Order: sequence, then C-alpha cells, then structure tokens
Amino acid sequence: MLIKSSKQKVFVIVLIVSIMLFISGCGAVNTLTSLKEKFRGDEEPTITIDIPQENQFQEAPIISEEPAQEPGETIIVRLWFSDSQGQKLLVEEREISKVEGIARATINELIKGPSMDSDLLPTIPVGTVLRDINVKSDGLIIVDFSKELITNHIGGSTAETLTVYSIVNTLTQFPTVDRVQFLVEGQYVETLTGHMDLTQAISSSFEYGP
Repeated sequence: MLIKSSKQKVFVIVLIVSIMLFISGCGAVNTLTSLKEKFRGDEEPTITIDIPQENQFQEAPIISEEPAQEPGETIIVRLWFSDSQGQKLLVEEREISKVEGIARATINELIKGPSMDSDLLPTIPVGTVLRDINVKSDGLIIVDFSKELITNHIGGSTAETLTVYSIVNTLTQFPTVDRVQFLVEGQYVETLTGHMDLTQAISSSFEYGP
C-alpha cells in the first residue's frame, strides 16, 4: 500500500507539472503571436530630414566666357573722293581700326564711299570688290579689283582719271608705297574706259587734287 501510494503521488506530481508546462507554453505562443501580428500591422516608420534653408541647392550664376571687349587702337587715314562737280579730288579723313593689313582696310573704306554728311562723291563704281592686294619691298603695290571696276564705270576721261588717282593717292599716303599697279580679275589691263594707260604702275599725282 505504501508503494502504491508513492506511485500515485509521483503520478500526481508529474501530471501537475505537465499541466503547468502546457499552460506556460500556450501563454508563450500566444504572446509571440500577438507581438508578430502587432509588428505586421504597424506601418513602416517615415524618417524626415529637414534641410536648413542655407544648405538647399541654388541655381549657379551664369558666367559669360567671352572676355570683355576693349577698344582697339585706331588710325586716321586720308581717302580721296570726287568733289560735288566731279572735276577734282578732295580729301576726307577717317578714323579706322589699326590692323595689320592697313592698306587693304583703307581701300575698302574708299570703296564704301564718302561720309553721308559730306558733299563728296564716290570714285569707285558700285559693286567693285578688292580681290587682292600685294605690297612689294621696292615700293610697288599691286591691287586686284573685280570686273565691276570696268563694267560699272560711268566712263569719260575725267571720271576715269578721278577713279585711278583716288586709288593711287589713297595708297601712296603710306611711306612704303610710291606706285600702284592695277589688275582686274587677276589680269593686267590696258585701261578702264579707254583714256588712261594702266599697263605701267601709276605714281601719285595731285593734278586733280586741291
């Protein structure tokens, strides 16, 4: 009877421990399940970073890559145009940029004609273009004009002379030039309108000047 009673006590104790473990286990499972469902239902946290106003990006200022233009050196040249009667040459002084090819630049100014506010008349026919210019070391300068120097010329002895000497006198103002050889379309010409011999270089003359 003592043995049986002992066995019964052991059985009761084991049963009680089992029940307690079962209850404890269920509680742990329920606790973990609740925590899992809680985290699953929560929204992911949102992190917001406030950027101070002074650290925000600003548009970079536009910087021009072109250097500031400085006024270049200029020179006064003398251009020979016809008077209002078409009988003689008069001088107009003009300020132009001082460039390396000053003779070319000066003839191009002559081709443009006199200032609008003057009474002078142009001596170069409309449409004429300076094709080339070549300064030699012996004082000779060769000028090559387009065909309009001949085809658009008004003709006449005086007009032809004024055209020739307006070019010659304008070019010989430079100390390295003393005579001018005329070409038209790259070819030597005998005359412009049949009155002046242009087969030879022409020196300056003030016969039609002031």
